[in-house]
Amino acid sequence: MLPSLKETASQCLHWSVDQISRMRRGERVVLKTVLQAALALWVVSAGVSFALVNLGPDASLMAPKTMLLKLNWEQLQALSPSAETLTPLANAPHTVFEGSPQEDGIGSTIGEASASSSAAANAWSPSPGFYRTDWSRANDSAQSLLARLDANDPHAREFIASNPLARLNLLGKTQRLVSVNTNSKHELVEMVVRWAHDSDRLFSRLVIKKTPNGFTAKLDAAPMAISTQIAGATIQSSLYQATDAAHIPDSLANQMVEIFSGDIDFHRALRKGDHFTLLFETLTADGETLKTARVLSAEFVNRSHPYQAIWFNSGEPQSSGYYTMEGMNLKRMYLAAPLAFSRITSGFKMRFHPILNEWKAHLGVDYAAPTGTPVRTVANGVVDFAGAQNGYGNVVLVKHPQGSTTLYAHLSQIGVRKGQSLEQGERIGAVGQTGWATGPHLHFEFRRNGQYQDPEQMARQNAPVPLAAGLKPAFERQALQARNMLRETAGLETVDID
Repeated sequence: MLPSLKETASQCLHWSVDQISRMRRGERVVLKTVLQAALALWVVSAGVSFALVNLGPDASLMAPKTMLLKLNWEQLQALSPSAETLTPLANAPHTVFEGSPQEDGIGSTIGEASASSSAAANAWSPSPGFYRTDWSRANDSAQSLLARLDANDPHAREFIASNPLARLNLLGKTQRLVSVNTNSKHELVEMVVRWAHDSDRLFSRLVIKKTPNGFTAKLDAAPMAISTQIAGATIQSSLYQATDAAHIPDSLANQMVEIFSGDIDFHRALRKGDHFTLLFETLTADGETLKTARVLSAEFVNRSHPYQAIWFNSGEPQSSGYYTMEGMNLKRMYLAAPLAFSRITSGFKMRFHPILNEWKAHLGVDYAAPTGTPVRTVANGVVDFAGAQNGYGNVVLVKHPQGSTTLYAHLSQIGVRKGQSLEQGERIGAVGQTGWATGPHLHFEFRRNGQYQDPEQMARQNAPVPLAAGLKPAFERQALQARNMLRETAGLETVDID
């Protein structure tokens, strides 16, 4: 009976995902209920666990994205030994839908809800009611935020607009997760705002709650939990289109590019149909993802050739890093790019100069990025020049070992001085439009013994270093788990079930 039950649940899942994009919002609610029931059925029949993974969209990308994935729990735990909240779905805090679901007008599913949690005594617990979640925006006012969350409550609007805690910590802030509970009249019952701190693993929680005497506001802090999530996508037009469509944060996409930059030319070698899978750590607050952390393992299939990597923490800083499954260190002498995440707009080639209006050799690479984007040195070195220089505008020149130099031009800010020693990845300035520039971008050059070379090839000019023999046994155990997990999640795609 069990194989038949599992097969039935599997067919239901595949049918549900296929039908979602064809249905109206109100119909999606019912379909989502079917999908959730199928998930529960599969858990019972197959004896496995599932994760509903929220990939945390940017504020400008408001549509929620959720991924459904069959997970091997022991493998996930082994790959993320530091995880504090890696718990099977059957034992995790959950929300139960009751009554007739309704449609909220912003594409999300709502229902009468109650919740149970085994969190600590000081943890926040949700109130019953209709609920919605969104990300705060820089131009938010109390009225626009509540309207976007479908809360029609003049008293709540007045309180948020006038309360010091709400004004300081919510209005005008970006990338803060806002959850609201409302009653059947769309009046606010409770609002919870969560955001992470850059300096530590704490998050802040602002709770605005309706009481018999009016609204109250309370601000507290709590530690974030570490959890493990998985994301994947297939390239149809470009890497950036694929990561954007899958709502994969820029920080993860950047890590992936740096991990594989020694083997894959991400600007020239990608093809339609290439795909990738990432297993990574996230920092969560009350079960909601606020920050992505380190990629734990990854696979990128380029032109049908798979490249795999795993993060290995040996306990020794000089040996910790990303390795191939065979134990070769993927760290290179040079970073793949001086910007964390950007697009190349002009490569190392002949081009028609936009200012001189003539064909001229372009002896570097231009990276498009907004003014103020941090610029980092690609390798250890010493600042040889920092200042203004003709058409380069504000420029920094860094000397590196073995006779190589790098140049960073058109900067809006310079953050280093001549003679200063730098470590790989250290910030040296910010993207700008100084000198001969038609728009904000970074012009980057790489020279060896005075000769210009293609900057995109620099990360491939040094050989990887093998893992020390004494660390091999521990590494091989972790690599085996990573191989199994990547094999089971090959071809993974994100699924929008809302």
